[in-house]
Amino acid sequence: MALKPEPTAPFHSVQYALRVLETVSRHGGGVTDVQIARETGLPVAHLSSLLLMLRREGYVEQVADGAYVIGDSLVLLGSGLTRREALERKLQETLTELRDSVGAAVYISRYIDGEVKITQFADGPRTPKVNEWVDFRSAAHASAVGKCLLTQLDQNGRRDHLSRHKIARLTSRTITNERVLFSRLDSQPPTVPMLDLQEYAVGTVCAAVPLTAGSTVGCLALSLPIEHAHRLRAAADTLNRRAAPVVLSLAI
Repeated sequence: MALKPEPTAPFHSVQYALRVLETVSRHGGGVTDVQIARETGLPVAHLSSLLLMLRREGYVEQVADGAYVIGDSLVLLGSGLTRREALERKLQETLTELRDSVGAAVYISRYIDGEVKITQFADGPRTPKVNEWVDFRSAAHASAVGKCLLTQLDQNGRRDHLSRHKIARLTSRTITNERVLFSRLDSQPPTVPMLDLQEYAVGTVCAAVPLTAGSTVGCLALSLPIEHAHRLRAAADTLNRRAAPVVLSLAI
């Protein structure tokens, strides 16, 4: 039934948006703007701007034949496996946009069951990812990702990790003394990005910022070839200031 709110109703635009979303949801195979207008009673002229806004916010998508289907943002309001898949897709899109804005490969990492794990990343021909020449699980003492995760653990958690993954010299810049490493981690300000200046791999510099929510231990990181090292701190600041809050809202 078409909704006809009073012209003076303060929330009639919201009501129309809800009716549009309900209509799109009912038509799993897609629905045209003409059909949406017919079912909602919304004038086509008003509907066009409303659909544009809903597309921009990701609540609806327009497929090849021009029909509208539900978007990821609407799916995120659901639950179960579909929601998890939508979250992953939305996070991947965010990482891709972030990759393009900072001009570097970007990564999401978590500390899961006592191990460092890269859960998602976005790279490209001009923004290559790090060559994982040593398993990241065994290189927490050297990589920006690993050190950023270790800073979020207590002393016992750090010692437990290093008892299973012995400190090894990966480059001439790698810290191999546990006391020195822990001192560096303890002195790291939580609001300053953790850097890796060729400690993990020669020819690559990295930065990581924490993504902490409750008991979740994670980080957002980027990597650059050494010839772009001059951009590292500015890119890391952007990552920390603008990107981390957005990614955290999707990653938790």
